[in-house]
Amino acid sequence: MTSLSSSPNPSFCSRFWSSALRSKPLAPPSGGGAVRTNSGEGLVRRLGLLDLILIGIGASIGAGIFVVTGTVAHDAGPGVTISFIIAGISCVLNALCYAELASRFPAVVGGAYLYTYSAFNELTAFLVFTQLMLDYHIGAASIARSLASYVITVLELIPSLKDTIPSWVGHGQEVLGALSINILAPVILVLLTLVLCRGVKESSILNSIMTVIKVLIVLFVIIVGAFKVDVSNWSPFAPNGPKSILTGATIVFFAYVGFDAVANSAEESKRPQRDLPLGIIGSLAVCIVLYISVCLVITGMIPYKNIGEEAPLAKAFTAKGMNYVSVLISFGAVAGLTTTLLVGLYVQSRLYLGLGRDGLLPAIFAKLHPKRHTPIHSQVWVGLIASVLAGLLNVRVLSHILSVGSLTGYSVVSACVVAIRWKDKTPSTQASNRRISTRAEGIICLLAVAFSGFAGGLIFRFGASFLFVIIPSVFAIFSAAALHLRHVYTDPPGFSCPGVPLIPSLSIFVNMFLFAQISNFVHRFTMKPG
Repeated sequence: MTSLSSSPNPSFCSRFWSSALRSKPLAPPSGGGAVRTNSGEGLVRRLGLLDLILIGIGASIGAGIFVVTGTVAHDAGPGVTISFIIAGISCVLNALCYAELASRFPAVVGGAYLYTYSAFNELTAFLVFTQLMLDYHIGAASIARSLASYVITVLELIPSLKDTIPSWVGHGQEVLGALSINILAPVILVLLTLVLCRGVKESSILNSIMTVIKVLIVLFVIIVGAFKVDVSNWSPFAPNGPKSILTGATIVFFAYVGFDAVANSAEESKRPQRDLPLGIIGSLAVCIVLYISVCLVITGMIPYKNIGEEAPLAKAFTAKGMNYVSVLISFGAVAGLTTTLLVGLYVQSRLYLGLGRDGLLPAIFAKLHPKRHTPIHSQVWVGLIASVLAGLLNVRVLSHILSVGSLTGYSVVSACVVAIRWKDKTPSTQASNRRISTRAEGIICLLAVAFSGFAGGLIFRFGASFLFVIIPSVFAIFSAAALHLRHVYTDPPGFSCPGVPLIPSLSIFVNMFLFAQISNFVHRFTMKPG
């Protein structure tokens, strides 16, 4: 009797671990002809190279320039420029890894989740998905509240509406500390969700129009603001030391999140194997140039202590008596944050679609609208979650816990490039006598690089001597060297990330180094009054 009652437990555990540790088989290299066509039941292929680049720019330009810049500048000073450079370099390393995998998996949606499922196992892939979803949901809610605030600012330009709109409509009315009621943010999310449900063509047209508008406004701001720069405002360049710059890089890192949206457009791209890598790297390059230029201009126009946290660009030009520019910036902010929010919601629904197809979520998430060919159930769910968060939670609390999922997710993607390229060089007769497999050795080395980066970041964050930071750095170098010397790497089809495994290892190290700065940054900013 005892054996009968206990027998289901081992069976359940066995089935669970068997499922958790299985991986998704790699699809054979495919050209354009092997990619799913529009006649099937999948998503419709309507996105060209320009559409993909504009999706990447649309996802990035907005939150960083119009919202995060002022927040970080209050702590990092003019050194916020270096924060954007550090985060940009980290994202370039990540983008190279994303570009290779996007070229290798050109036919299906899933992004980081799909790559992890193929390189490692189902459990790791699901954990990556949950972290990215936490990041995306919080990001969508935070951006929606900022967008609502900008919309109210634009409406208050009408004399009859100035100072008459209640704060709970768009700016947020605080209740019980962390809670903050906002009515307009959920309304905006519902409207954008409806656009995305109609089809990728309609949402792509909206994104392209508003992205072009905001890029033109940003270029106008850079050119006009450059004539108002006072170089004395750049001194001191780092008033709170290099630590504030590095900590700020963890926050502005989120401003670059957008190139991964391009990877999630694989199933809707016309020529994915060629266009996805170009779209990823091209959109990121444009964003880096614009971010650095704007940071130099805004911190040169007025002292960093006078930069507004909520609308830094608009207040900088208002302080110089150029009110017409601040009005134009407010309209550009609305356009910029709209595209950032639109693309963010788009990416989330495609990730839910991927998990629904693989059976890790209920099948309803995998269903497409028969006429629109959009994952309507996934899209509605994503919009609902973001609406609840945006309507109830304080944007200050939300905006400073970003980057957690992105930094860990990007690190896993970098590891995927290494793992998928592995080719066992040990003969089968020798492999049977080894205590640990070559693949296990490689995973241990990748984990050693990650923990070294995190340890180095913690040492730096708590103010220890720089010499102590060198110790985990040296350990990471030896781990990367072991990856290089003890493994054979195959040449992938399509785009190839250079310097494998060194570039991916460096990407993992930098990501985890930045990750170690996050909690300290969250505490400082969320404890500020107001």
